[in-house]
Amino acid sequence: MTAAKMRNIGPKSAAWLRQVGLRSLEDLAAVGTVEAFMRVKRAGFKPGLNLLYAIEGALLDCHWQEVPEERRQELILAADAATAQLPPPRNRPAAGPVRTTMSAPRASEDHGSDNSEGFASMDDRAEDRAGASGGDEGESESAED
Repeated sequence: MTAAKMRNIGPKSAAWLRQVGLRSLEDLAAVGTVEAFMRVKRAGFKPGLNLLYAIEGALLDCHWQEVPEERRQELILAADAATAQLPPPRNRPAAGPVRTTMSAPRASEDHGSDNSEGFASMDDRAEDRAGASGGDEGESESAED
């Protein structure tokens, strides 16, 4: 019986299981529900609890929603314990706060293009226009800082 024809296992889940070498119901039975789930997770996929229940349902030959609540809780605890033992992802730093900053281009970054003017020169022209029109834009900008 192939993974595509196993009960509760849809095409995406079947592809994930094939990727980790689990192609039949016998393969799933040999490694168990939690280990099959963890192999998918370790391969870099992001399985949800429905896959955990679907694998268990396939092994019990029942619909995944018919897996008893007590057994679901056991599976969740076992999967959480196994997930806690996974090493942190490689080549990805832990996510931190995202900050967006804007800075003026450096002189070394100016490629000599006639159309490129630094932020400072654009600010200078805005102040010149404000002074020429008699406006008080410069005062409001300093008040905001």
